Order: sequence, then C-alpha cells, then structure tokens
Amino acid sequence: MLKKLTDDKLAEILEVGITEFAEKGPDGGNINVIAKKAGISVGVLYKYYDNKETFFQACLKRSLNVLESVLRDIIECDDKLLTRAEKMIRAVLYYSRGYSNYVKMYNVITSGSSQKYASVYAKEIESLTSKIYTEFIERAIRDKDIRDDISPKFFAFFFDNLLMMLQFSYSCDYYKERAKIYCGEDIFSNDEKVVTELLKFLESAFTFSQSEVVHKSN
Repeated sequence: MLKKLTDDKLAEILEVGITEFAEKGPDGGNINVIAKKAGISVGVLYKYYDNKETFFQACLKRSLNVLESVLRDIIECDDKLLTRAEKMIRAVLYYSRGYSNYVKMYNVITSGSSQKYASVYAKEIESLTSKIYTEFIERAIRDKDIRDDISPKFFAFFFDNLLMMLQFSYSCDYYKERAKIYCGEDIFSNDEKVVTELLKFLESAFTFSQSEVVHKSN
C-alpha cells in the first residue's frame, strides 16, 4: 500500500520540479530526474499527478501562491499610488532574490518554451498581477493622485513590463549582465538606488500631461 506523502514532502518535490523546469522549461524538464532528486519513484509522483503537464502546473501554482503572499499586504493597503509602487518594487526585489528559480521558470516560459501552452500559461501567470495593477491605477485616478487621461489597462501593462524586467535582472544571468552594463557593477548591492530611480521614472510617467510635452519643429 502506498504510504501517503506528507505536505512537507510534497512541497519538497514541487521545489525540485521548479528547479528542473527553471533550467530546462516545461518541455525539457525530466520527470525521472525530478523523482530521483526528490528521493521518490516516478510511480509515486504519478500517484499524485496525472502527467508531467499537471505536475508542471502544480509547480507554477506554487510559485504564484508565493508571489500572491508577497503582494497580499500591498493589495489590501490604502496607500497612495507611488507609496504602493515603492512597496511593490521592494517586494519584487525580495521575491526575485528569495525565489530566483520561480522567476527563472517564468523566464523560460516567456522565451518560447512550450509554445502550444503559451495562452494557458500567460493567463495563469498574468491574471493576478494584471488585476492588481489595473485596480490600483484606477483607484489612483479616482482619488486624483495621478493624471486622469491615461488608460489603466495600458499603464498596468507598462508597469508590469518594468517589474517583470526587474525580476529577470535579479534572477537570470543574461539580464543580470544587462543590468550591470546599464547601471553599473554595484547595482545589486544598492537596492535603495534602484528603488529611488525607478520611482522617479514612474512619477514622471504618472504626473506629466500630454499638453506639457512640447514638440519642437525642425
């Protein structure tokens, strides 16, 4: 009779899976390697998950649950937009350092792995943050904290792009080197500088109206 795995053991197996998928993507990840590293048989793993796809989805869900827990307090707070943005930036830095394999797994997906599941994975990954960012921008407009001639959905998309690249910059080798080229070798030891400069960038985006932008004719 199969001995039921503890919650801690199941969490360990998912973490091993996340590490494997972060390196090789959902298609390249090897269930045999995952089972061996987790100290179980493939048969035991398949008692809990129907196939590799459902196991990968469980790994993805685990990573998203952690991200949601990191963002939960920010979601529920009543701070003004830039204060919430600062908290989100700091949360992203914490998440990217503490859970770098989660970000690497996401990066592998966005780089083209498992194209046939792109729409499913995109919906699974992006639904949480798109809702959060759109709602907090909409509220900022209602509270007159920012200019009112913007599209919350578009600004949420642009804002998420910034934070997504920030995550990659703290987790993925190529983007780490890219960040150092742009910002200097000490970028990863100077979080306050990163937070401050990104907030300046956001403040300009949220406060200048189009009428204040002067286009000089040639």
